[in-house]
Amino acid sequence: MKLLEGKVAVVTGAARGIGRAVALCFAQNGADIAFTDLAIDDNAKNTENEILALGVRCKAYASNAADFQQTHEVVDQIMKDFGRIDVLVNNAGITRDGLMLKMDEKQWDMVININLKSAYNFIHAVTPIMMRQRGGSIINMSSVVGVHGNASQANYSASKAGMIGLAKSIALELGSRGVRANAIAPGFIITEMTDKLPDAIKAEWNKKIPLRRGGTPEEIAKVALFLASDFSSYVSGQVIQVDGAMNS
Repeated sequence: MKLLEGKVAVVTGAARGIGRAVALCFAQNGADIAFTDLAIDDNAKNTENEILALGVRCKAYASNAADFQQTHEVVDQIMKDFGRIDVLVNNAGITRDGLMLKMDEKQWDMVININLKSAYNFIHAVTPIMMRQRGGSIINMSSVVGVHGNASQANYSASKAGMIGLAKSIALELGSRGVRANAIAPGFIITEMTDKLPDAIKAEWNKKIPLRRGGTPEEIAKVALFLASDFSSYVSGQVIQVDGAMNS
């Protein structure tokens, strides 16, 4: 039996990168997938088609995860289409880096709203569903900079630290109803965004990583699979750093 057979997973920001890898991994393990992105572009359509080809149900939804009303509407539609929600992966996120001295309010608000408020929006929407089901797994995609901080990323670091505090709090609130909440803190992961960095910067990053390489989205997805499955049935309120021992 596949690890997520019979489960429905919602993954935000899944058209590309880590979110896409998580959605595909979950589908390969039997889950039906509902995923969201700001717009259903070619990337989203390709992801949807790849998942459907695996023989599970899948639907992509255009939704601004930072918008409270839109989030509740899309969750209502997912429930109409799929009938249940067993796993929520809060993965939607952006960066707008800059030194605090030069960071304007727009940069701060945009990152906090898309990275952190979106997680609140979706958790708020799925909480009554998972409580009624008396079970569920909520996974917040944080970052090592949410644990350790990083210069020029005060907004991003604050949003990702918030994702950790949010997961820990939800674990305490909903544990009695069988709902678990955890956070994953990826380190330097090779995605379209990081692949555009100059080779010198990537080489410098690799020197700081004991495994001497960046991680892959698929390696993050495998950790998410563990947290989504019954293999982690007694794991809640935790942060798992997936960083090649960079910050050990």
